Amino acid sequence: MRLESPASAPRRHRVEHVDTDASGVVHFSRYASLLETAALEELERRGSDLVKLEGQGLDLRVRELRIRYREAARFQDWLRLEARLEHVGPASLKLGVAVYREGPAPEPVLLASGSLDLAVVNRESGDPTCLPPNLSSALERSPSP
Repeated sequence: MRLESPASAPRRHRVEHVDTDASGVVHFSRYASLLETAALEELERRGSDLVKLEGQGLDLRVRELRIRYREAARFQDWLRLEARLEHVGPASLKLGVAVYREGPAPEPVLLASGSLDLAVVNRESGDPTCLPPNLSSALERSPSP
C-alpha cells in the first residue's frame, strides 16, 4: 500500500567528532546510520518497532539503501532528521528520510535525502514473511503528532 504520510516529528542530532573525517566534514558512511535511526524511530512512533516485531518472531532486513548527498555537514552542526513511511507491502516497508542542517538561515538546508527498503523476515530462518494484520494496520494508520 502506497502511503502519503507526513514526515515524522523531526529528530535532532548534533554532529560529533566521531561522525567526521579529518577535515571536520561528516563522513559519507555516517548518513546511512542517520537514515536508519530516523526510520526506526518512525516505526516506533507508529507502534511497530523492532521489539514488537521481535515479539512476533519477525525482523527487518535492508533490501536497498539509497542516499543522495547535496551539501556537507560539519562538526557541531545541528541536523534535523525527518522520516516518512512511503510504502507498506505484504512483506516489505519503504521509508524516506531527509537530513537538514539547522542554523542561522531562515530555512533549514537539505543536506541529504534517501530511502530504506526493508524486507520483513522470519527471525529464526531469515525467510521472507508477511506482516501480521495488527502490525500492518498500525503502520498504515497515521500516527498522532
